[in-house]
Amino acid sequence: MSTVAGVDSSTQSCKIVVCDAENGAVLAQRQAPHPDGTEVDPEAWWAALCSAGDGLLDRVDAIAVAGQQHGLVALDDGGRPVRDALLWNDTRSAFAATQLVGELGGPQAWATAVGSVPLAAFTVAKLRWLADNEPEAADRTRRVVLPHDYLTWRLRGQASAEPTTDRGDASGTGYWSPATGDYREDLLALAFRGRTPALPRVAGPAEVVGHTASGALIAAGTGDNAGAALGLGIGDGDVVVSLGTSGTVYARTATPSADPTAAVAGFADATGAYLPLVCTLNAARVLNSAADLLGVDLTRLETLARQSVPGAGGVVLLPYLTGERTPNLPHATGSLHGLRPETMRPSTIARAAYEGMLCNMADALDHLQPTAAPIGRILLIGGAARSPLVAEIAAQIFGTTITVPTPNEYVALGAARQAAWALSGKPEPPPWPARTTAEIPAPTDPGPGHHIRVQYARAAG
Repeated sequence: MSTVAGVDSSTQSCKIVVCDAENGAVLAQRQAPHPDGTEVDPEAWWAALCSAGDGLLDRVDAIAVAGQQHGLVALDDGGRPVRDALLWNDTRSAFAATQLVGELGGPQAWATAVGSVPLAAFTVAKLRWLADNEPEAADRTRRVVLPHDYLTWRLRGQASAEPTTDRGDASGTGYWSPATGDYREDLLALAFRGRTPALPRVAGPAEVVGHTASGALIAAGTGDNAGAALGLGIGDGDVVVSLGTSGTVYARTATPSADPTAAVAGFADATGAYLPLVCTLNAARVLNSAADLLGVDLTRLETLARQSVPGAGGVVLLPYLTGERTPNLPHATGSLHGLRPETMRPSTIARAAYEGMLCNMADALDHLQPTAAPIGRILLIGGAARSPLVAEIAAQIFGTTITVPTPNEYVALGAARQAAWALSGKPEPPPWPARTTAEIPAPTDPGPGHHIRVQYARAAG
C-alpha cells in the first residue's frame, strides 16, 4: 500500500494526516502548535512540521504542504528571513493597500491585472509596508516566498533547490494573474519601491517538485483554501462556507473572476480551475470570544443560545472583533446593538454571537454569488461547523439546505490528495470518497431568517 502525507500549516498549528494513496483513508494524524501573533519566525513553522512529522514523514511515499495564504516571507541572499514573516491577519498594511490601489489607477485596474483588488492581507500590500517602514530589511530582501513555499523548500533541501509555489497560492499575492498564469513583476516593483526580488517558480497542479531526504516525492502544495477545496472534492454548484478562526466562502469555477469591489478575491484552485473567494477575519473566534465574555465553555454557550429565540430579542452582534476584511474595515471593532433591560441576558448575547457570525458569512455569500455557478448546495466546514446549532442557524439565515461533511482536516487532506495525484502520474486526482455527517433542510418558513438579516443589516449601517 502506498501512503501519502498532507500538511496543513495554518495560523495556529501544523497538522499532518497520513492517508492511503488509493482511497484517502486516514491512517494517522498529528499536530504541533504555532506561536501566536500576526508575525512569526518561519523557523517556528519548520520546527512544528518536524515535531508533528517525527516518525511519520520518513515512512510515506509522497508529501504536499498546504499553508496559510498571503504571508510575506522575505529572504536574504543566503535564504534566511530578513525579519519575521508578516501573516495574512496583520492589518498594519491597510494603508499600503489603499496606496497601491490608487497608484495603478483604481480597483478595476487591479481586478483586470490580477483578478483581485489588494487589501491589507495581500502579500503585495505587505511588500509596500516593508519598503516604507523597514527599508533596510527591504534592501536585504533577495527572494520572496509564501509560507507553504518556504516549507516545501525546506523539505526539498533549500540550499540546492529553486523555490516553487503553485497557482492556488500564487493567486493570493497580488502580483500573479490567474487569467494569464504569469507574474506581474511590474506590480511587484511598484509595491516594493523599485526592488525586484526573485519569485518562486509556479509548478503545475500534479507536478513533482522534488524529494525529501528519505526519498518521498514532494508535490507542489498549495494555499489553504485551495487545499480544502481539493480535500472536499467540490464541483460546479458547490459553495463552501468555512468557519475557522477566520471565515471563507468560495466556489470552484471554470473561468477566472475579476471583482473591482474587492469583496471577491479572484483566486485559482489546485486543479487548474478557479476559486473565487470571500474572506472574513472573524468566524469561530466570535463564538470563542463570546464564551470568554460569559465565562462559559462552548458547550454551555450553545445551551445558552438555545434558550433564546431567533433574532435574539433584537440584540445584534457585529462581529468585527479584529477589524474586518469583508466588509473592508481593518480598524473596526465588534459591537452589541439593541440592548435593553429585558435583553441583557447571557442567552440573548450567546444567540447574537451565533447569528452575527453567520450573518457576516451570509453577506459574504451575497458577494460571491454573481461570480459562481448556480448554487446547488452549501457545505459547512471548520471548527465551528461541529456545533449542531451553527448548522441549524445557518440553514435559517442562508435560507437553504446545509450539508455538513464529516469533520476532518480538509486542508491537510487536500494536500495529501494532491500528493497522491503527483504520485500516481495520472491526469486527474484520485477519486477519494466524501462523507456527510448531516443535512439540515431549509426552513419551511423563511420569515425568521429574513428578519435576522434585516436587523443585522440595520445595525451594520
